[in-house]
Amino acid sequence: MKKNAAVIGYGGMGGGFHVKHLQNSDVCNFAGIYDIDPAKRELAASRGIKVYNTREELLADPTIDMVTVAIPNDVHEEVVVASLAAGKHVICEKPVTLSLDSLERMIAVSKKYDRLFSVHQNRRFDVDYLAMKKIHDSGEIGDVINIESRIHGSRGIPSDWRGIKKYGGGMLYDWGIHLIDQICMILGFDGIASVRCTFDHITNEEVDDGFQFWLEYENGQKAYVEVGTYNFIAMPRFYMRAKNGSALISDWRQNAHVVKCKAWHESDVVPVQTAAGLTKTMAPRDSVTVDEYDIERPVSDVHDYYRNFVRAIDGLEPQFVTHEQMRTDLRLIMKAFESVEKGGEKVLW
Repeated sequence: MKKNAAVIGYGGMGGGFHVKHLQNSDVCNFAGIYDIDPAKRELAASRGIKVYNTREELLADPTIDMVTVAIPNDVHEEVVVASLAAGKHVICEKPVTLSLDSLERMIAVSKKYDRLFSVHQNRRFDVDYLAMKKIHDSGEIGDVINIESRIHGSRGIPSDWRGIKKYGGGMLYDWGIHLIDQICMILGFDGIASVRCTFDHITNEEVDDGFQFWLEYENGQKAYVEVGTYNFIAMPRFYMRAKNGSALISDWRQNAHVVKCKAWHESDVVPVQTAAGLTKTMAPRDSVTVDEYDIERPVSDVHDYYRNFVRAIDGLEPQFVTHEQMRTDLRLIMKAFESVEKGGEKVLW
């Protein structure tokens, strides 16, 4: 059964993403928006969108079943709690909030009023991530040793609230929460051993405009996540190293390339001539010992997030982003900040 959905916040994600998806949704009827900025309310009205003059007016509308909250990070808790208390199911933009205590209060209110509450982890539908997860889950190149995940750009941090600390700005909150969540979806949310993180402050001294994040698991698996906003040459989007091969995605628009080892030893390795000498150790392999192939880009539809949320409201399937996953993602972010404060030291889980 379709749900009536409203959006609080008519900015980049609210107006540019959520409203457009809800207007074309097969599981929701788009009910309207509220934004604290009169200019944004006027803009929405000029586009034929129903506009509520106050947040209270929107939340008091008995026809609205669910609310998507797409506003600056520092005010998520206030609006989410008010929406839940008004009897609405709630989707909140990421990061869900700025502290674990805040998250626990939000979860407690959702349980008190028996309303669904989730965070919008839309990057779980990125095809590059899904390709790497497919390779990992299939076991085709063996047990994974480590994964590297990078997003590189050269335009610096956005000049809006994302560059201001008190609003919860910075790339760790903005992009890190996505990429770390992807790693956990691949390697797991359990068995984490330690975290280490360092920040860049190239174009912004107040918040991180880039970061380097290391994650270790109790079983020895490792992950490295990096975001850079001052990189004029981008490094590969994903790299996976496993016991029987490797996988690479150079760019998020490309297929995953796999090199799978089918025979470890070679009897007649030909040394490679480098500028300063010979090496057998780094000599390339041939088709006798490895297979090379591409994995086609998986089919993905980001609106499946909304489909799942509506079905979860109706009790037809479990919530895609669970409260426990939300806790782990946010705790990893908090541990990263702790590591930065300690000069990039490793922080135990």
